[in-house]
Amino acid sequence: MKNRYINRNIYTDKILPFTEKNLIKVIVGQRRVGKSYLLFQIIDYIQNNDPKANIIYINKERYEFDTIKNYTELIKYCTNKFRKNHKNYIFIDEIQDIENFEKALRHFSSEPDTDIYCTGSNAKLLSGELASSLSGRYIEIKVYGLSYLEFLEFHQLENHIQSLNKYLEIGGLPYIINLSPQNEVIFEYLRNIFSTIIYKDIITRYKIRNHIFLENLVKYLANNTGNLISAKKISDYLKSQNLKMSPQIVLDYLSYLENAFLVFKVNRSDLSGKKIFETNEKYYFEDIGLKNALTGENNIQINQVVENAVFNHLKIAGYDVKVGVSGNKEIDFIAYKNGKKLYVQAAYLLPDQQVIDREEWNRFALA
Repeated sequence: MKNRYINRNIYTDKILPFTEKNLIKVIVGQRRVGKSYLLFQIIDYIQNNDPKANIIYINKERYEFDTIKNYTELIKYCTNKFRKNHKNYIFIDEIQDIENFEKALRHFSSEPDTDIYCTGSNAKLLSGELASSLSGRYIEIKVYGLSYLEFLEFHQLENHIQSLNKYLEIGGLPYIINLSPQNEVIFEYLRNIFSTIIYKDIITRYKIRNHIFLENLVKYLANNTGNLISAKKISDYLKSQNLKMSPQIVLDYLSYLENAFLVFKVNRSDLSGKKIFETNEKYYFEDIGLKNALTGENNIQINQVVENAVFNHLKIAGYDVKVGVSGNKEIDFIAYKNGKKLYVQAAYLLPDQQVIDREEWNRFALA
């Protein structure tokens, strides 16, 4: 195993200014995007600056921490590890697996000389529970898979078309560096990650019984990435496949997929930004490798993948992204950041002058 990791400055630069501050640092993102290694980098930073730092590390995916099931057991474990006259740093990986964890965080935040960091893979659970219990006492940092530039650095590749094609094919989950380079090995790993997310973060958490419907829904999104989608449209499609599900159930399941950071929902917005359309959204995958693993290596739709990769790039760069609408015209993305707008049209090829004229209109006439 190569055990390679890079300093992901885009995230550490957001977290390190808050070290030793009385704020809980909450790092969220899909499973296997590198949240644990980000914690390790923060631990290294703290130990280099404070050799006497008392580090308490808990990883709920490891067997030795399986007995910590609720907030009282978490408090007891950490309290037994505290050292007087030292700064105590608590790191908890996948904290959503601990029942009523927010009560423990509230307890620790009142302890002197205590600094708290945690990661989680469920957006609603973390933001909902923390917002109600710890309002104003935590910051949240969203972590994504490797950006293209990180992918090049991580895999020690030069920036050329072969590297870009590889990124568009296998995506940016960091652990892939430890696997054999054959696509069948990588895609089998990605399918296993998908199964973990589906069963641990969705089926188990929300007590879902209809596993087949959930998996078919994700595959539908994978095959329709970047297309306008509505719950009714999906419901009608499923009926054609002899799967009867109401639009409301479809909406619930879509929200579960979002909460697990498997997909992102992108609303349409008029170009003034004053109106958000609540129907016919678009969905993009957190990791394009996972999307490709679901559609199949021989069924990769490059236009969809490029559009998904552009969307991910904008999100990693900190943009709030919407689909742009003006009458019957549409631009792929309106990206907002620091009071500014960026109009983005994603295309793999421009095969003829008509398409070129249309794309140019979308890029400039709407701006």
